[in-house]
Amino acid sequence: MKEDYYKTLGVSKGASASEIKKAYRKMAIKYHPDKNPGDKAAEEKFKEAAEAYDVLSNPEKKSRYDQFGHQAFQNGGAGFGGGMNMDDIFSQFGDIFGGAFGGFGGFGGSQGRRVMKGSNLRVRVNLTLEEICNGVEKKIKVKRKILAPGATFSTCPHCNGTGQVTKVTNTILGRMQTSTTCPHCGGSGQILDNRPSSSDVNGMIIKEETVKIPIPAGVLDDMQLKVSGKGNEAPGNGISGDLLVVINEVPHKKLQREGDNLHYELYVSIPDAILGSNKEIETVSGKVRIKIEAGMQSGKILRLRGKGVPSINGYGAGDLLVHVNVWTPKTLDKKQKQFFESMKENEHFEPKPENSEKSFFDRVKDMFS
Repeated sequence: MKEDYYKTLGVSKGASASEIKKAYRKMAIKYHPDKNPGDKAAEEKFKEAAEAYDVLSNPEKKSRYDQFGHQAFQNGGAGFGGGMNMDDIFSQFGDIFGGAFGGFGGFGGSQGRRVMKGSNLRVRVNLTLEEICNGVEKKIKVKRKILAPGATFSTCPHCNGTGQVTKVTNTILGRMQTSTTCPHCGGSGQILDNRPSSSDVNGMIIKEETVKIPIPAGVLDDMQLKVSGKGNEAPGNGISGDLLVVINEVPHKKLQREGDNLHYELYVSIPDAILGSNKEIETVSGKVRIKIEAGMQSGKILRLRGKGVPSINGYGAGDLLVHVNVWTPKTLDKKQKQFFESMKENEHFEPKPENSEKSFFDRVKDMFS
């Protein structure tokens, strides 16, 4: 089971942004590959710290994590997901290391070189309530940039593959040395030396691919999942961007969602409310029959436990709340009118609410308890 991100960095849930950054820097330096060559355990700790920082340093991701935990980032939704590698970490958080390791590379021979990452792609996926409740795998077609076959790169002669150029200037304080991103290679350390005719200036082409997106049960409308490495590729030896999947919940015809609970409006006739009956209602797992007790009052809420939406945190499922409404006919024939006229003075038709019958406000309160 994945460790809590706050515990990973050794900070409290109320830690400030600066405290989180300080804790991550301390761990990153402690388990940095340059300090622990060949130590796989230290490498894993290094990656875990980076993933935790990726979430907790981002206000939006942090808010989702505080609310839903790791379940909010299933299928690679949090930080780096299953596609994390060292270049990805250094490219995003290298500035945190400062000069402790000669810039932010310092791993696998990439020291001092900026690792290019392709741009992310975003798609919106429509899901029915049934798909949300059961979980589903979607297949979508995505047009993404990939490296053209035959495109080759060589070391940038202007920065010698470091991705940076150094400039020395004389000032009143003495000689000052500054490093900036190489303008010729954009910091990648490589330049395109063989460009296929069908590619763009970076040696890239657009290709349509079918991507499988496993979506867990219980996702929320507008929730964003991430499929690592399925965005645009980067030129040369860069890493691919990610595919960001935004959930769009399609409204159900008869069921209304409220968090993990579902609501169903059931209309019954006056005879059914008085005499009682059995009614068939729709749920996300099929139709079920419920009993309408004799003397059922309009506004009564029947709770079907566990018939709602599964919790994305894995804590069971919500309930299905059936709102009973007694249907009053607007037109009556002569015989029907005579019957109800004769019932006006009948004591059985006089409203006599019992103490056990809850008010509207009590029923609303129960819905949220």
